[in-house]
Amino acid sequence: MSITLYGIKACDTMKKARTWLEEHKVDYAFHDYKAVGIDREHLQQWCSEHGWESVLNRAGTTFRKLSDADKSDLDQAKAVELMAAQPSMIKRPVLDLGSKTLLGFKPEKYAAAFE
Repeated sequence: MSITLYGIKACDTMKKARTWLEEHKVDYAFHDYKAVGIDREHLQQWCSEHGWESVLNRAGTTFRKLSDADKSDLDQAKAVELMAAQPSMIKRPVLDLGSKTLLGFKPEKYAAAFE
């Protein structure tokens, strides 16, 4: 099974997820979508699986700094474009297990995924 952890290197939640994976000896690849970007295909897949409302991080500074026009009339297509343009707006981490993804970091969800 190929596992990829998507996120931003400096994020505290990402650090917790990476520490959990390393402590549990889980081999994974790390994809820093702030450094190398993310394609719309992944964003569409995550939005289909979790709902764009869950994938779009509205609590973050990047989203809050958007103009009112950019924040209004949001739908999946607009959310995907915003996240592709500014990956900091993607909820993190996204742990791709191949057959499914986990959004955010909860130790109990990670533990259940690797039972």
